[in-house]
Amino acid sequence: MASKSTTNIPESRDALDNMKFEVARELGINLKQGYNGDLTSRENGYVGGYMVRKMIEDYEKQAASGQNGRASW
Repeated sequence: MASKSTTNIPESRDALDNMKFEVARELGINLKQGYNGDLTSRENGYVGGYMVRKMIEDYEKQAASGQNGRASW
């Protein structure tokens, strides 16, 4: 996975990085800071895909409850 995020908001970058490592742990993928060339494209795809799934679920929960604001992760 790329070590540099495309977002310009430091808080968002930190939150996404934290989420990435949390998701990798949940999936049992040994993601570490820095170079992760030992991981397969499939493993990296699982992490990214699961992150998107969690963001969508969080958004849907917020929309259903009428909350506006920041994501919980």
